Amino acid sequence: MGYSNDLRVRVIRVVESGAAARAAARQFVIGDATAIRWAKRWRETGSFEAKSNKGRSRSPLKKHEEWLLGLVRQEPDLTLEEIRRRLLEELQQKAGLGSVWRFFDRHGISFKKKRSGGRAGSA
Repeated sequence: MGYSNDLRVRVIRVVESGAAARAAARQFVIGDATAIRWAKRWRETGSFEAKSNKGRSRSPLKKHEEWLLGLVRQEPDLTLEEIRRRLLEELQQKAGLGSVWRFFDRHGISFKKKRSGGRAGSA
């Protein structure tokens, strides 16, 4: 969780009153870089609120979205491991199984386990 806006305002007030950002950081027991960043943002934009991180995808697979969705349309029986291997072989894109799973989960696509032939009967 981020810092409260109240703390941000108090740090900025101390800096605006003439104190160094590092001194304000020590006074409020936060990191020097944090206080410097808040003061800089205040001077440049007039805003003290935290930047929103909504709507920003950090997935490296986002740029391959069409290819990945097309792949599972053409070959719906692929496993996550097979998709991961194809990403590496065909697009030179490394990805962990978790990343591949999260990508498809965001798109509402799930991979169900296939039932095997069943168990042998009793002797």
